[in-house]
Amino acid sequence: MNTDAGRDESKEAAIHLVWREHRPLLVDLAFKMLGNFSSAEDVVQVAFSRLLRVDIDGLDDVRAWLVVVVSRLCLDELRSARSRREDRGADPGEDMARAPDPADRVTLDDDVRMALLVVLQRLSPAERTVFVLHDVFQFSFGMAASIVGRSPEACRKLASRARRRIETETGPSRFVIRPDDPGRVAERFIAACAGGDIKALVEILDPDVVGVLDPGPGQALPPQIGRDRVAPNVLRFLGGATGVTLVSHPLNGHLGMLAFRDRELIALFMLETDGALITDIHGIIDPAKLAMVDLQLKLDH
Repeated sequence: MNTDAGRDESKEAAIHLVWREHRPLLVDLAFKMLGNFSSAEDVVQVAFSRLLRVDIDGLDDVRAWLVVVVSRLCLDELRSARSRREDRGADPGEDMARAPDPADRVTLDDDVRMALLVVLQRLSPAERTVFVLHDVFQFSFGMAASIVGRSPEACRKLASRARRRIETETGPSRFVIRPDDPGRVAERFIAACAGGDIKALVEILDPDVVGVLDPGPGQALPPQIGRDRVAPNVLRFLGGATGVTLVSHPLNGHLGMLAFRDRELIALFMLETDGALITDIHGIIDPAKLAMVDLQLKLDH
Protein backbone atom coordinates (compact mmCIF):
# COMPACT_ATOMS: atom_id res chain seq x y z
CA MET A 1 0.00 0.00 0.00
CA ASN A 2 1.28 3.46 -0.93
CA THR A 3 1.08 5.41 2.33
CA ASP A 4 2.30 8.66 0.69
CA ALA A 5 -0.56 8.50 -1.82
CA GLY A 6 -2.98 7.88 1.03
CA ARG A 7 -1.70 10.92 2.93
CA ASP A 8 -1.95 13.07 -0.22
CA GLU A 9 -5.56 12.02 -0.77
CA SER A 10 -6.38 12.66 2.86
CA LYS A 11 -4.85 16.14 2.72
CA GLU A 12 -6.65 16.91 -0.54
CA ALA A 13 -9.95 15.94 1.05
CA ALA A 14 -9.17 18.11 4.09
CA ILE A 15 -8.28 21.10 1.87
CA HIS A 16 -11.50 20.64 -0.10
CA LEU A 17 -13.50 20.67 3.13
CA VAL A 18 -11.72 23.81 4.37
CA TRP A 19 -12.29 25.46 0.95
CA ARG A 20 -16.03 24.80 1.10
CA GLU A 21 -16.34 25.94 4.71
CA HIS A 22 -14.15 29.05 4.79
CA ARG A 23 -13.82 30.38 1.23
CA PRO A 24 -17.05 32.49 1.43
CA LEU A 25 -15.81 34.34 4.54
CA LEU A 26 -12.33 34.84 3.08
CA VAL A 27 -13.58 36.22 -0.24
CA ASP A 28 -15.91 38.56 1.68
CA LEU A 29 -13.00 39.72 3.87
CA ALA A 30 -10.68 40.27 0.90
CA PHE A 31 -13.36 42.14 -1.05
CA LYS A 32 -13.92 44.54 1.84
CA MET A 33 -10.20 45.22 2.09
CA LEU A 34 -9.47 45.49 -1.64
CA GLY A 35 -12.83 46.59 -3.03
CA ASN A 36 -12.32 44.48 -6.14
CA PHE A 37 -13.89 41.05 -6.56
CA SER A 38 -11.35 39.62 -9.01
CA SER A 39 -8.46 40.70 -6.79
CA ALA A 40 -10.23 39.24 -3.75
CA GLU A 41 -10.62 35.86 -5.45
CA ASP A 42 -6.97 35.92 -6.55
CA VAL A 43 -5.81 36.60 -3.00
CA VAL A 44 -7.90 33.75 -1.60
CA GLN A 45 -6.50 31.41 -4.26
CA VAL A 46 -2.96 32.35 -3.22
CA ALA A 47 -3.81 31.76 0.44
CA PHE A 48 -5.07 28.26 -0.30
CA SER A 49 -2.04 27.51 -2.46
CA ARG A 50 0.07 28.32 0.61
CA LEU A 51 -2.13 26.11 2.75
CA LEU A 52 -1.24 23.21 0.46
CA ARG A 53 2.36 23.54 1.63
CA VAL A 54 1.42 23.49 5.33
CA ASP A 55 0.71 20.59 7.65
CA ILE A 56 -2.97 21.25 8.37
CA ASP A 57 -2.96 18.89 11.34
CA GLY A 58 -0.33 21.12 12.92
CA LEU A 59 -2.57 24.20 12.81
CA ASP A 60 -4.59 24.95 15.92
CA ASP A 61 -7.15 26.98 13.93
CA VAL A 62 -7.16 26.70 10.13
CA ARG A 63 -9.73 29.50 9.78
CA ALA A 64 -7.62 31.92 11.82
CA TRP A 65 -4.50 30.94 9.85
CA LEU A 66 -6.28 31.68 6.57
CA VAL A 67 -7.67 34.97 7.87
CA VAL A 68 -4.15 36.09 8.80
CA VAL A 69 -2.68 35.03 5.43
CA VAL A 70 -5.47 36.66 3.41
CA SER A 71 -5.27 39.86 5.48
CA ARG A 72 -1.50 40.10 5.03
CA LEU A 73 -1.79 39.51 1.29
CA CYS A 74 -4.43 42.24 1.07
CA LEU A 75 -2.30 44.59 3.16
CA ASP A 76 0.66 43.97 0.84
CA GLU A 77 -1.57 44.71 -2.15
CA LEU A 78 -2.88 47.93 -0.60
CA ARG A 79 0.63 49.10 0.27
CA SER A 80 1.85 48.20 -3.22
CA ALA A 81 -0.99 50.17 -4.81
CA ARG A 82 -0.18 53.19 -2.67
CA SER A 83 3.51 52.87 -3.53
CA ARG A 84 2.68 52.76 -7.26
CA ARG A 85 0.66 55.96 -6.94
CA GLU A 86 3.49 57.68 -5.08
CA ASP A 87 6.05 56.49 -7.64
CA ARG A 88 4.13 58.15 -10.43
CA GLY A 89 3.74 61.31 -8.36
CA ALA A 90 0.00 60.96 -7.90
CA ASP A 91 -1.89 62.18 -4.88
CA PRO A 92 -3.46 59.22 -2.98
CA GLY A 93 -6.87 60.77 -3.57
CA GLU A 94 -6.27 61.47 -7.25
CA ASP A 95 -7.86 58.28 -8.52
CA MET A 96 -10.94 59.00 -6.46
CA ALA A 97 -11.07 62.56 -7.75
CA ARG A 98 -11.58 61.25 -11.27
CA ALA A 99 -14.80 59.57 -10.21
CA PRO A 100 -18.01 61.52 -9.47
CA ASP A 101 -18.41 62.90 -5.97
CA PRO A 102 -19.89 60.09 -3.86
CA ALA A 103 -22.41 62.56 -2.44
CA ASP A 104 -23.81 63.03 -5.95
CA ARG A 105 -23.98 59.37 -6.91
CA VAL A 106 -27.30 57.72 -7.54
CA THR A 107 -26.65 54.39 -9.18
CA LEU A 108 -30.08 52.82 -8.77
CA ASP A 109 -33.68 54.00 -8.78
CA ASP A 110 -33.87 53.37 -5.03
CA ASP A 111 -30.76 55.47 -4.35
CA VAL A 112 -28.16 52.73 -3.82
CA ARG A 113 -24.84 54.38 -3.02
CA MET A 114 -21.29 53.09 -2.71
CA ALA A 115 -20.05 55.71 -0.27
CA LEU A 116 -18.55 53.34 2.28
CA LEU A 117 -16.37 51.59 -0.28
CA VAL A 118 -15.24 54.97 -1.57
CA VAL A 119 -14.21 56.16 1.90
CA LEU A 120 -12.40 52.91 2.64
CA GLN A 121 -10.25 53.58 -0.42
CA ARG A 122 -9.08 56.80 1.23
CA LEU A 123 -7.91 55.19 4.46
CA SER A 124 -4.30 54.17 4.91
CA PRO A 125 -3.66 50.45 4.35
CA ALA A 126 -3.18 49.89 8.09
CA GLU A 127 -6.35 51.82 9.02
CA ARG A 128 -8.40 49.94 6.47
CA THR A 129 -7.05 46.55 7.53
CA VAL A 130 -7.68 47.11 11.24
CA PHE A 131 -11.14 48.60 10.65
CA VAL A 132 -12.29 45.72 8.45
CA LEU A 133 -10.85 43.03 10.73
CA HIS A 134 -12.10 44.50 14.01
CA ASP A 135 -15.21 46.58 13.30
CA VAL A 136 -16.63 44.57 10.43
CA PHE A 137 -15.51 40.99 11.19
CA GLN A 138 -15.14 41.33 14.98
CA PHE A 139 -11.60 39.94 15.14
CA SER A 140 -9.53 41.00 18.15
CA PHE A 141 -7.08 43.91 18.11
CA GLY A 142 -4.46 41.32 19.03
CA MET A 143 -4.98 39.51 15.73
CA ALA A 144 -5.05 42.79 13.82
CA ALA A 145 -1.82 43.81 15.55
CA SER A 146 -0.06 40.64 14.42
CA ILE A 147 -1.06 41.37 10.82
CA VAL A 148 -0.22 45.08 10.51
CA GLY A 149 2.85 44.97 12.75
CA ARG A 150 1.55 47.41 15.37
CA SER A 151 0.65 47.09 19.04
CA PRO A 152 -2.97 46.33 20.01
CA GLU A 153 -3.23 49.85 21.47
CA ALA A 154 -1.99 51.37 18.20
CA CYS A 155 -4.59 49.27 16.37
CA ARG A 156 -7.32 50.66 18.64
CA LYS A 157 -6.26 54.15 17.61
CA LEU A 158 -6.17 53.19 13.93
CA ALA A 159 -9.70 51.78 14.15
CA SER A 160 -10.95 54.85 16.00
CA ARG A 161 -9.42 57.15 13.39
CA ALA A 162 -10.93 55.10 10.56
CA ARG A 163 -14.32 55.08 12.28
CA ARG A 164 -14.32 58.87 12.64
CA ARG A 165 -13.33 59.31 9.00
CA ILE A 166 -16.10 57.02 7.80
CA GLU A 167 -18.75 58.63 10.00
CA THR A 168 -17.65 62.11 8.92
CA GLU A 169 -17.77 61.36 5.20
CA THR A 170 -20.77 59.02 5.02
CA GLY A 171 -22.81 60.24 8.00
CA PRO A 172 -23.30 58.21 11.17
CA SER A 173 -26.71 56.97 10.00
CA ARG A 174 -25.29 55.65 6.75
CA PHE A 175 -22.94 53.09 8.22
CA VAL A 176 -22.88 52.20 11.90
CA ILE A 177 -21.28 49.10 13.39
CA ARG A 178 -23.29 47.92 16.38
CA PRO A 179 -22.59 45.15 18.91
CA ASP A 180 -25.52 43.23 17.39
CA ASP A 181 -24.17 44.06 13.93
CA PRO A 182 -26.26 42.54 11.15
CA GLY A 183 -22.89 41.67 9.66
CA ARG A 184 -23.15 38.52 11.76
CA VAL A 185 -26.41 37.82 9.94
CA ALA A 186 -24.63 38.50 6.64
CA GLU A 187 -21.92 35.98 7.45
CA ARG A 188 -24.50 33.32 8.28
CA PHE A 189 -26.50 34.15 5.13
CA ILE A 190 -23.42 33.80 2.93
CA ALA A 191 -22.39 30.54 4.60
CA ALA A 192 -25.89 29.05 4.28
CA CYS A 193 -26.07 29.94 0.59
CA ALA A 194 -22.55 28.68 -0.17
CA GLY A 195 -23.29 25.39 1.58
CA GLY A 196 -26.79 25.03 0.13
CA ASP A 197 -27.96 24.63 3.73
CA ILE A 198 -31.68 25.39 3.72
CA LYS A 199 -32.02 24.65 7.46
CA ALA A 200 -29.33 27.23 8.34
CA LEU A 201 -30.93 29.72 5.96
CA VAL A 202 -34.41 29.29 7.45
CA GLU A 203 -32.96 29.90 10.93
CA ILE A 204 -31.99 33.48 10.02
CA LEU A 205 -35.20 34.33 8.13
CA ASP A 206 -38.18 35.89 9.86
CA PRO A 207 -41.25 33.61 9.61
CA ASP A 208 -42.99 36.34 7.58
CA VAL A 209 -39.95 37.40 5.52
CA VAL A 210 -40.80 39.06 2.20
CA GLY A 211 -38.75 38.34 -0.91
CA VAL A 212 -38.95 40.56 -3.99
CA LEU A 213 -36.98 40.21 -7.22
CA ASP A 214 -36.68 43.09 -9.69
CA PRO A 215 -35.87 41.78 -13.20
CA GLY A 216 -36.34 45.14 -14.89
CA PRO A 217 -39.05 47.32 -16.49
CA GLY A 218 -42.23 45.52 -17.53
CA GLN A 219 -41.23 42.25 -15.85
CA ALA A 220 -42.73 42.59 -12.38
CA LEU A 221 -42.73 39.41 -10.33
CA PRO A 222 -45.08 38.77 -7.38
CA PRO A 223 -43.44 38.95 -3.94
CA GLN A 224 -42.77 35.74 -2.03
CA ILE A 225 -43.93 35.76 1.58
CA GLY A 226 -42.82 33.40 4.35
CA ARG A 227 -39.50 31.69 4.92
CA ASP A 228 -40.75 28.32 3.65
CA ARG A 229 -41.26 29.94 0.23
CA VAL A 230 -38.39 32.43 0.27
CA ALA A 231 -35.60 30.07 1.41
CA PRO A 232 -35.89 27.56 -1.48
CA ASN A 233 -35.98 30.40 -4.01
CA VAL A 234 -32.90 32.00 -2.47
CA LEU A 235 -30.94 28.76 -2.75
CA ARG A 236 -32.26 28.15 -6.26
CA PHE A 237 -30.60 31.41 -7.29
CA LEU A 238 -27.69 31.72 -4.85
CA GLY A 239 -26.91 28.19 -3.64
CA GLY A 240 -23.40 26.85 -3.90
CA ALA A 241 -24.29 24.59 -6.84
CA THR A 242 -25.10 27.68 -8.94
CA GLY A 243 -21.50 28.87 -9.01
CA VAL A 244 -22.47 32.17 -7.37
CA THR A 245 -20.19 33.86 -4.84
CA LEU A 246 -21.65 36.42 -2.44
CA VAL A 247 -19.88 39.34 -0.78
CA SER A 248 -21.53 41.66 1.71
CA HIS A 249 -21.54 45.39 1.07
CA PRO A 250 -23.71 48.20 2.53
CA LEU A 251 -26.31 49.44 0.04
CA ASN A 252 -28.12 52.67 0.84
CA GLY A 253 -27.77 52.08 4.57
CA HIS A 254 -29.05 48.51 4.31
CA LEU A 255 -27.24 45.23 4.68
CA GLY A 256 -26.33 44.40 1.08
CA MET A 257 -25.05 41.50 -0.96
CA LEU A 258 -23.31 41.53 -4.33
CA ALA A 259 -23.59 38.27 -6.27
CA PHE A 260 -20.85 37.30 -8.72
CA ARG A 261 -20.56 34.41 -11.15
CA ASP A 262 -17.37 33.93 -13.16
CA ARG A 263 -16.23 37.27 -11.69
CA GLU A 264 -19.18 39.10 -13.25
CA LEU A 265 -21.80 40.94 -11.17
CA ILE A 266 -25.12 39.15 -11.78
CA ALA A 267 -27.32 40.48 -8.97
CA LEU A 268 -27.44 42.57 -5.84
CA PHE A 269 -29.62 42.18 -2.80
CA MET A 270 -30.69 44.53 -0.02
CA LEU A 271 -31.60 42.80 3.23
CA GLU A 272 -33.50 44.34 6.11
CA THR A 273 -33.20 42.81 9.57
CA ASP A 274 -34.67 43.26 13.01
CA GLY A 275 -31.16 42.81 14.41
CA ALA A 276 -31.32 39.02 14.46
CA LEU A 277 -33.53 37.84 11.59
CA ILE A 278 -33.88 38.92 7.97
CA THR A 279 -37.32 40.45 7.42
CA ASP A 280 -37.03 41.57 3.80
CA ILE A 281 -34.94 40.58 0.79
CA HIS A 282 -35.02 42.85 -2.25
CA GLY A 283 -33.11 41.43 -5.21
CA ILE A 284 -32.15 43.29 -8.38
CA ILE A 285 -31.19 41.47 -11.57
CA ASP A 286 -32.09 44.25 -14.01
CA PRO A 287 -29.08 44.31 -16.41
CA ALA A 288 -29.23 48.10 -16.80
CA LYS A 289 -29.08 48.74 -13.06
CA LEU A 290 -26.38 46.12 -12.54
CA ALA A 291 -24.28 47.68 -15.31
CA MET A 292 -24.41 51.02 -13.47
CA VAL A 293 -23.30 49.44 -10.19
CA ASP A 294 -20.55 47.46 -11.91
CA LEU A 295 -19.33 50.67 -13.57
CA GLN A 296 -19.30 52.42 -10.21
CA LEU A 297 -17.24 49.65 -8.65
CA LYS A 298 -14.73 49.95 -11.49
CA LEU A 299 -14.60 53.75 -11.13
CA ASP A 300 -13.77 53.29 -7.45
CA HIS A 301 -10.66 51.34 -8.49
